[in-house]
Amino acid sequence: MTAQLAEPALAWRADPYSDALRTGRGPLFLRRSDGWLLPLEVERWCAGPDTADATVLARCRGPVLDVGCGPGRLVAALARLGHAALGVDVTPEAVARTVRTGGSALCRSVFDPLPREGRWGTVLLIDGNIGIGGDPGALLRRAAGLAAPGGSLLVEVAPVDVDERVEVHVEDGHGGRGAPFPWARLGARALRTEAADAGWTRAVSWHAAGRTFVELRR
Repeated sequence: MTAQLAEPALAWRADPYSDALRTGRGPLFLRRSDGWLLPLEVERWCAGPDTADATVLARCRGPVLDVGCGPGRLVAALARLGHAALGVDVTPEAVARTVRTGGSALCRSVFDPLPREGRWGTVLLIDGNIGIGGDPGALLRRAAGLAAPGGSLLVEVAPVDVDERVEVHVEDGHGGRGAPFPWARLGARALRTEAADAGWTRAVSWHAAGRTFVELRR
């Protein structure tokens, strides 16, 4: 029998994830129900922007909303670059760390009411956050409602051709684990298909430091 799925926002507040953000260290994984593990790059998230992140920052225009901002490295960097930038994350520790590093953030789901709806120049879904909620189509439609006319959505996708909706939980490799919740993984091809159905009309891909990104336009 499949375990009852947790509310995704509550699952990400589970101790293994919050503890990893608090210390800035892993190990931390998403474990699929069949046992497959996806390592989560906590140390990279808690460091400053790397060369791949710099390619994302360079494409940001206007006010920027970072969905699932985590510990806030991009939000803080955007603020230093002079952008009006806001992070949203369901994990209080992520929001607290973002604020400590000089960024602005709210502890909310992307599906909650947010400031500037329909007026964000750029919306970010980085570090695999296209998986939020396990329904990429719904997330892309929500992002379209957040972005300004002519605005952009910058998405980090899996570096392989994948399109999956799965049940996962967070675990730390030492026995700590959170409740199961829905997640998704998409490669660039699958993202383009979902994006077209959600009203995004242009897509440009690029690769940097082993990571893959797609810029979508309204």
